[in-house]
Amino acid sequence: MEINDLTPAEEQVWRAFPLGESVDFRAAEDEDVALGADWGPERTVRAEVLRALLLNGPQEAGEIPSLSLAGARITGMLDLQYATIDHPVRLRYCHFDEAPRCYAARLRELNLGDSVLPGLTAHSMRVDGVLRLTRARFRGVVRLAGVKIAGSLYLEGSEIIAPDAEEPVLQLNQAAVGDDLRATGLRTQGQIRLSGLTVAGSLTFNTAHLSNPGGSALDAEVLVVEGNILFRQALVEGWIGLRGARIAGRLDLSYSTLSNPGDSVLLASSSTMGELWLRESPPIKGAVVLHSAQVDVLWLEPAVLPDKVFLTSFTYASLLPHEPAERRLTMVERDGAGYVPHAYEELAAAYRRIGDDSAARRVQLAKQRRLRGTQPWYGRMWGYAQDVTVGYGFRPLRAAVWLLSLLAVGSLAYGLHHPHALKASEAPHFNPFFYTLDLLLPVISFGQEEAFAPDGWYQYLSYALIITGWILATTVITGVSRTVSRQ
Repeated sequence: MEINDLTPAEEQVWRAFPLGESVDFRAAEDEDVALGADWGPERTVRAEVLRALLLNGPQEAGEIPSLSLAGARITGMLDLQYATIDHPVRLRYCHFDEAPRCYAARLRELNLGDSVLPGLTAHSMRVDGVLRLTRARFRGVVRLAGVKIAGSLYLEGSEIIAPDAEEPVLQLNQAAVGDDLRATGLRTQGQIRLSGLTVAGSLTFNTAHLSNPGGSALDAEVLVVEGNILFRQALVEGWIGLRGARIAGRLDLSYSTLSNPGDSVLLASSSTMGELWLRESPPIKGAVVLHSAQVDVLWLEPAVLPDKVFLTSFTYASLLPHEPAERRLTMVERDGAGYVPHAYEELAAAYRRIGDDSAARRVQLAKQRRLRGTQPWYGRMWGYAQDVTVGYGFRPLRAAVWLLSLLAVGSLAYGLHHPHALKASEAPHFNPFFYTLDLLLPVISFGQEEAFAPDGWYQYLSYALIITGWILATTVITGVSRTVSRQ
């Protein structure tokens, strides 16, 4: 392309390129780039001119060329597919009439910050530095699947709205980011797809608003993040999919609003995280699915819990903040799969690890009561008997109270009415206290029970004491066995 074919605006850009100088056509710093379609020829640059500059632009000895343009209307398609661009490309505050195409291109740096674009097609693009889309406004799909970015990806304050799109509005699946992915304040309407994305740093969605009600707001299966995923003060309408994700740091959903009523809102099955934070937020609207997930630290405030969770095979090493067992039991009682024994065991183990054995016993007791509701009538009857008498072995003092009470009743009854001796010449001296103790204790014998036989209603009293003694002994032995096996 010859310089004689250029408009004055294009000629200014052409002459600035070899010197690495910036060209700024803005009339004011606060002008609305969305009105760029009305900008006149004095600030209009054809995309083909920019392409010619980047592929075969003039060089100046001792200078580093770069394309740095602001406040321009760019007409036509900026087609850089398969191109190798050795110069930084900065097109800020620009209005694009057509979506740029950078499929499989290789660039030193790309900056489209604060611009308005109808979309972006950049599958498999390589960026040796950073990719800046800060505060850019897209009115179509942003296709970045398979991109490789050596530095960071900036989407801070960006907006992506593609109401008629039948595909994800932001596609970063199978991409790789060598540093952070920063999307603080991002606004999207439609699905974000991050499946297979690898981020060497952290991923930040603080104050973001992701909207796709009833569908996937963010689908990030098998996502790998070496740092943290920060979702603080975010608003998410739709579900977040993190199935099979690997997060070395923490997934922080503090102060955020998650809403997908009637369906799942957080799908993190088979994921691995250093920490999961659900705190200082309104109650989650939608189910949380954590099947087979592994978390080192679970920071979960009971007030944030949704009405339904799925915790089958979910494991965690530490549970914060420390709460009474009664408040924590809500988590396992809301399991959508019904009675999940593992969820109770995991909660009890978390209490035991911090030395709160009393809370662990309350959890185990709640587990037995929940199990009782799943059993046939005869199992429930036996369960009620164990619960009332010794709390399934987790209330051993209750057994002592029962034994002392029955011992007092029996001693009084048989003290007032001695049973007759079976062999008067061989019978020992009758002692109502030890006779009652003989009836209650199924193993220990003091020789009283074999020597004396009550009659009338006293005989039925002896039967009741024997049966009650067996029940108390069985449940106490069961509780002791549980304690020994845990230790």
